[in-house]
Amino acid sequence: MKKILLLTIVVFFTFTVSAQHKHTPMNTELDSVSYALGMNIANSFMSGGIDTLNYTTFIEGLNDVLVEKHAIMDGQDANKIVNDYVSRIKAEQSKSLREPGEKWLEANATKDGVIVLPNGLQYKVITQGDGAVPVDGQQVKTHYKGTLIDGKVFDSSYDRGAPATFNINQVIKGWTQILKMMPVGSKYEVYIPQNLAYGERAMGANIPPYSALVFTIELLEIVTN
Repeated sequence: MKKILLLTIVVFFTFTVSAQHKHTPMNTELDSVSYALGMNIANSFMSGGIDTLNYTTFIEGLNDVLVEKHAIMDGQDANKIVNDYVSRIKAEQSKSLREPGEKWLEANATKDGVIVLPNGLQYKVITQGDGAVPVDGQQVKTHYKGTLIDGKVFDSSYDRGAPATFNINQVIKGWTQILKMMPVGSKYEVYIPQNLAYGERAMGANIPPYSALVFTIELLEIVTN
């Protein structure tokens, strides 16, 4: 019975990769459980960066474990193969996502007035204030605009019509660093590498993973000491 079931799965996969997509009716609880399990496996693959398979050997692995009770790999070897593959895929994906920002920052660093700090943070002084400089733990009031490197605005206190107040240690690293360099009354344009921004995290639909960010920051006042 199990061999017939696995043969059916093989035929199903072979058919679905070459024919028009169809849904099998969910007539029994086992039908629903089987489909849900397939979804869970597929979602797990996709979260690991796997979007294609050799279905023949995939089904053979299922058959060897579920039916034959004998596989050609042991569990540790299988886990290592999968983990190594997923690590390589994720490294390739992260590289492709980082490269546009890295190249943009490299070109931006050559522009007039742009200052590059040792950790890669870049900034340009638009207005240099003469007030106090914030230190760790203080709250500040700022006006700001944030964009991606293509100029798309993802946040702006100017557009909201009200400045923002926050603790300088409760923002991304690039913000904390630059705020501790800005006297009150200053306005800087700041270019933040992805590792000093949100890194591998996406921030909603507006900031993709590994995004370099551009901010105009105006330091209005230090709210608390």
